[in-house]
Amino acid sequence: MTVRVRIAPSPTGNLHIGTARTAVFNWLFARHQGGQFILRIEDTDLERSKPEFTQNILDGLQWLGLQWDEGPVYQTQRLDIYQTKIQALLDQGLAYRAYETPEELDAMREAQKARGEAPRYDNGHRNLTPDQQAAFEAEGRTAVIRFKIDDDREIVWNDLVRGSITWKGRDLGGDMVIARAASTDSIGQPLYNFVVVVDDIDMGITHVIRGEDHIGNTPKQILLYEALGATVPKFGHTPLILNEKGAKLSKRDGVTSISDFQTMGYVAPALANYMTLLGWTPPDSTQEIFTLSEAAQHFSFDRVSKAGAKFDWDKLNWLNSQYLHALPAPELTELLIPYWQTAGYECDWVGDRPWLEQIAALIGPSLVRLDEAVAMTQYLFVAEAAISEDGTKKLSQDGTKAMLEAIAAAIPADQSLTEASATELIKQVAKDLGTKDGKIKPILRVALTGETRGPDLIQSWLLLHHKGWDKARLTAAIAAAH
Repeated sequence: MTVRVRIAPSPTGNLHIGTARTAVFNWLFARHQGGQFILRIEDTDLERSKPEFTQNILDGLQWLGLQWDEGPVYQTQRLDIYQTKIQALLDQGLAYRAYETPEELDAMREAQKARGEAPRYDNGHRNLTPDQQAAFEAEGRTAVIRFKIDDDREIVWNDLVRGSITWKGRDLGGDMVIARAASTDSIGQPLYNFVVVVDDIDMGITHVIRGEDHIGNTPKQILLYEALGATVPKFGHTPLILNEKGAKLSKRDGVTSISDFQTMGYVAPALANYMTLLGWTPPDSTQEIFTLSEAAQHFSFDRVSKAGAKFDWDKLNWLNSQYLHALPAPELTELLIPYWQTAGYECDWVGDRPWLEQIAALIGPSLVRLDEAVAMTQYLFVAEAAISEDGTKKLSQDGTKAMLEAIAAAIPADQSLTEASATELIKQVAKDLGTKDGKIKPILRVALTGETRGPDLIQSWLLLHHKGWDKARLTAAIAAAH
């Protein structure tokens, strides 16, 4: 048997990290088993589904490296198939039309609550006679289609993560609606639990891997598999991603979509790496950095936790920093350029590429997220740098003007300044003034960058010297110094 799994997001919003983590687990399992990973777009919610969300999902999965083997398959292109299957259940007496109004259903639930009972459908229209149906239709009522559920039935499955799970038919809320209300001669919009079963059957899905919030749907779907004469797949329900308070991670917690993480400056390998650790422990628990392909070699459900996986920003940031620090300067530059461009920085992005790579090499070891590069390098993209309040205080100290004047006078007129010559220049000025270079460097940093702290001083100086901006900045600082 070839393993076939699927990820089936709804395009009612951007790709959520919970959905993406589910996709990661499906992908890892498929690759470990030598199987197929299928993409299905569940777009039957016509009011909320939007093409831009679909594109966001496709882009997000590809960005993470989760390439699918088949698809995408769109549910809206399969409506006739669902209706044919529903009609077959009607013809077999396994489903029926129910005509209760919303008001009648509300009254039923309120009466049940008053009696201390769990609200459920009472199956009241399961055995309507043709005359009763005709009477309801004569009133102008429309009918939903319900699937019959035997209250005495026991549904059991061996969950890949949670072991043996048992549900009673009577705990499923009565006969289940599988199609919305519609006129007698038609079948209304098919609903989730039904369409996913039909899709999974048609696509030959062997394993359904999804979040634990779907456990309550599984017994209903097992009954539908049986009614449709299909083999029931294996189910695995993975732990939810939790916020710091232990509740399910939601939009209220801030950043939750993959595109948001991308915009913030997380790189795909780091985010994918982190998601594998949200509920799964590798055989070597000390290993925390690995590719998806490396994780796939060891992935198994016996190492997937039953408990919820808490989202740890510190851990994600650490992982991201490790990936950034390991990037060669040319690759890092390629990732940073869009952030600089978005910030409005001006540069010859092609002609100045060697200079940009030097910037990347300078800040790379300090980066946690790519977006941090904007603030860290602002002083390198402008001819004049504003001096901070702390910097102004530094320049107001006695003797700063003489230091800066001596440095400005010693700078070579050409572009010959190097790391060695810049270092020697500072030492010589310190000697001439009878002071230490450790006193000169903080003043020089303020003059060149406007700040009292930042990336390596000498490298920053060389980058500014390349643009011919160092002397002008020294002149401006001299005017402000004592």
